[in-house]
Amino acid sequence: MKVLTKKVWLYFENGTFLEAHSFGAEDTVVGEIVFNTSMSGYQEVMSDPSYAGQFVTFTMPEIGNVGVNSQDMESKSAHAKGMIVRKYQDRYSNFRAEASLASFLKEQNVMGICDIDTRYITKMLRKEGAMMMIASTEISDKEELKNILAQSPRIEDINYIEQVSTKTAYKHTQSTYDYREFDYNSAPTPEANIAVLDFGVKRNILNELVNAKMSVEVIPNNFSAENLIDRYNKKEIDGVFLSNGPGDPLVLKKEQEEIKKLIAAKVPMFGICLGHQLLSISHGYDTYKLKFGHHGGNHPVKNIKTGLVEITAQNHNYNVPQNIVEVAEVTHLNLFDNTIEGLKYNNAPIFSVQHHPEASPGPKESRYIFNEFLSLIKR
Repeated sequence: MKVLTKKVWLYFENGTFLEAHSFGAEDTVVGEIVFNTSMSGYQEVMSDPSYAGQFVTFTMPEIGNVGVNSQDMESKSAHAKGMIVRKYQDRYSNFRAEASLASFLKEQNVMGICDIDTRYITKMLRKEGAMMMIASTEISDKEELKNILAQSPRIEDINYIEQVSTKTAYKHTQSTYDYREFDYNSAPTPEANIAVLDFGVKRNILNELVNAKMSVEVIPNNFSAENLIDRYNKKEIDGVFLSNGPGDPLVLKKEQEEIKKLIAAKVPMFGICLGHQLLSISHGYDTYKLKFGHHGGNHPVKNIKTGLVEITAQNHNYNVPQNIVEVAEVTHLNLFDNTIEGLKYNNAPIFSVQHHPEASPGPKESRYIFNEFLSLIKR
């Protein structure tokens, strides 16, 4: 491991002030801090658009061991503000690796922070909740960092969807990755055409939709519901998928109004994470913020239909309210805190899940959800 001499200073909105070392970009950055309990997949996390605006504290103590590679990217670039780890390992050992994590973060202008007590930070967040923070390799004065943080917008004040959504529509034709062959599978013949509303969609979600025999067109967040309804009536598309994404869903007023029109037209829809939340809000049931959110690859979720428990991957700070049972049937429950993880709406061909079935947590026990979307469309 390289000797790290560049210091970095962290100030949290609760007044905590810490010193550590930097292995990523040198900068002064403000963001929300969360913790992630996944044992692996740090490149997936950093390139997931849903982490835009956030610093991610990893509870796994050793990070960097497998390097990075182009195939494991969930989008074209890294989106998190930075990553905080106990120990960074610059010398990687993985035949698929193309570069070190440090070189990747510097190239992507993302901060990397190490040699810090991540257990202390995690316990602090569990006790006090997700909070804003500032990290700097340039400023060491606590009061100056405090003033910058106080004057900066909070994550719920920023529409990160505008930053992460595609600007132009495109077709996605790549299928899922085969870890036996170390290459992507051939796409099966599609049996339905869907439009994907891109609020920060992960590449592997698109891969799973293709693998479930759907032709996928990704469209920007400034979509027109009238256009989609017209295309649905003309049989040009068979359904709409609402993607994951970053930030507070209550900020997305324009998207909510357009989704309401799709609901009224009874267009078949399926949502994951932010898409799940937007469907709730658009039905008249506003989301609320969890204390410290669910971020990790080991969350047990009960499938109410089958009674089986699925190990799921999660990444969200917001949740749908319990009174949504007035308009929808709960299909999945989180066994950590009994929050709602899945819904099937009563009077429309719409269902959604809060967790990430594409992230291979089980590793494949939640993949059936994509096939359920095709079944819904066919019905």
